[in-house]
Amino acid sequence: MIKHLRKMLETEGPAATLLVRLSVGTVFLSEGLQKFIYPAELGAGRFVKIGIPWPEATGPFVGVVEIVCGALVLAGLLTRVAAAPLVINMVVALVSTKLPILLGRDILGFHVRKLPHYGFWSMAHEARTDWAMLLGALFLVVVGAGRWSIDMRLARRRSAP
Repeated sequence: MIKHLRKMLETEGPAATLLVRLSVGTVFLSEGLQKFIYPAELGAGRFVKIGIPWPEATGPFVGVVEIVCGALVLAGLLTRVAAAPLVINMVVALVSTKLPILLGRDILGFHVRKLPHYGFWSMAHEARTDWAMLLGALFLVVVGAGRWSIDMRLARRRSAP
């Protein structure tokens, strides 16, 4: 148990990993809060338009995940654990919102929204933030929180005799 905890907390990331944590954590924390501030546009109401199942439950659930995991990433606490659900979040976002744009039609129950163009370039444009957040969260899963983090402090404490 302690060995697994130590592995989760250890980090190979340099101090500059803080910049990735700030980017990923801030975006997810902000987006999670906005799902509650503007539920019709960004929370359950948006999930209805996209075709996400059970939007009244999944909208707030995703909002809480984004708030909690975003805050943990910002703090550098349990960063690998917190970044993993964010990776899943972004994969679902890409499949549910960008795949219909790529194909130019509804697919798998997910609805395409009205855009001037469909296809690869339209999808690439619309996916730019999703792609950056996916890669940032994946980076944090792989390297951990970096030198300037609570995880690093806890890992040092655990490895001290």
